[in-house]
Amino acid sequence: MDKLVNTVRPYAWGSVTALPELLGQEPTGEPQAELWMGAHPGDPSRADRGEGPRRLDELIAADPEGELGAASVARFGPTLPFLLKVLAPGIPISIQAHPSLDQARAGFAAENALGIPLDAPHRNYRDANHKPELICALGDFDGLCGFRRPAEAAALLAGLDVPALEPVIAPLRAEDESEALSGALAAALGLDGPAAEAAVRDTAEAIGKAAAEDPTGPYAPYTRIARDFPGDRGLIAGLLLNHVLLRAGEALYLGAGVPHAYLHGVCVELQANSDNVLRAGLTPKHIDVPELLRVVEFAPSAPEPLLPVPVDGTPGEELYPVPIDEFRLSRFDLAGQERTVGGEAPQILLCTAGNARLTSADGEVLDLAQGESAFLPADGTPTRLTGTAATVFRATVTL
Repeated sequence: MDKLVNTVRPYAWGSVTALPELLGQEPTGEPQAELWMGAHPGDPSRADRGEGPRRLDELIAADPEGELGAASVARFGPTLPFLLKVLAPGIPISIQAHPSLDQARAGFAAENALGIPLDAPHRNYRDANHKPELICALGDFDGLCGFRRPAEAAALLAGLDVPALEPVIAPLRAEDESEALSGALAAALGLDGPAAEAAVRDTAEAIGKAAAEDPTGPYAPYTRIARDFPGDRGLIAGLLLNHVLLRAGEALYLGAGVPHAYLHGVCVELQANSDNVLRAGLTPKHIDVPELLRVVEFAPSAPEPLLPVPVDGTPGEELYPVPIDEFRLSRFDLAGQERTVGGEAPQILLCTAGNARLTSADGEVLDLAQGESAFLPADGTPTRLTGTAATVFRATVTL
C-alpha cells in the first residue's frame, strides 16, 4: 500500500479556501479547483517505494497485473480504469457534457489524424475514453443536471418576461421533446453579437429581480451564474437544465451526453479515467457548439439524489450503486470499528474526515489524515482499516 502525493489543479473556478481546509494547508490566495488521485497521464499521483516518488501510471505500466490484478487487466486493460477527485467550485464550473465510448474513440482518432496536439486549447478529445461520473457531496452542493421537460423550461423562460428569449422559447413548443430541447439549446448557443449581449443582460436583470422577490424560488440558483459570468450565453442555456441540491452524503450519477454544471460546494468525484469535455458556456475555454450538440443526449430527466446502500458481506461499508463497472464508490464511517479492505481489485482510499489507519497482513502501517489518500494494489491480501470519527471513501472497480 502506498500513500499518494497528489496534484491540485488551479482552475479559475476553484475555491480559494475549500481544498486547503481539507488538506490542512494555508490558502495560497489562488483558486484551487480539483485534487486528482489516480493514474491519468495528465496529472498522475506519485508514490514512494523507497526509491523516491514515482508516477503511479509508470508503476502500473511496469507491472499491470501485479498492480491492477489479472481480472482488471483482462476486463479493462493495463491502466487504472478510474480517476478519483475532490472538486471545490467557488464559482460555477462550465456547462458541459461528456462523450460516449464510441464517440470518444472516433473523436480522438479524428483529431489525431488532423495533427492537433493533445494539449491544444481547441482540442475536444484528449483521450479515447468516455467519462461517466459520480459525485458525492461533502456538504451542501448544488448544480445543474439534465434537461427540464420542455414545457417546464418554456414556462421558466417565459416567466422572466424577456422578449429577446423568444427564439429560445419557440422551439420548446415542438411536440417532440428531443426536437424541442435540441432546438432550444441550439438557439441559446446560437445567439450572437449585440442581440446576444442584450438577451443575456436582460435575462440577468430579470433573474436578479425575481430572486430578490423570492430568494428560494426557481430563479435564485441562477443569480450566481449571472454574477460570475456576466454576458455569457451559458446563463440562458442553464435555464434549460434542472437545479439539484445535494446534502452531505448524497450522490449523483451522470452518464454520457447528460448536460451539467456544478455551481458551488465540495464533492468527491469518481469517474472513468478520461479528461474529455464538450462545453456549452460559463467558461473562457474552447466551445465547439456543433460537436457539443452531436454529443448531448436530448431527453428530459428528473435527477434524484443517490443514497448509499449497505454492502453484503462487508459490515460498515455503504455503496453508491451505478450502472457501470469501471468504477465503484463506497464509504466507511468509522467510530472505532475495524473493517477489511484490499483484495483482488485495485483501489484508492481517501480520508475526508478524522484520521484512519491501514494495517497490512504483514503488519505494515499507513496512517491517513484528513485529505490524504492511499493506493492499494490488487495483491489479493486483506488490509485492516480502522479509525475514530473518520470517513473514508473507497474507489475501486467491479469485477
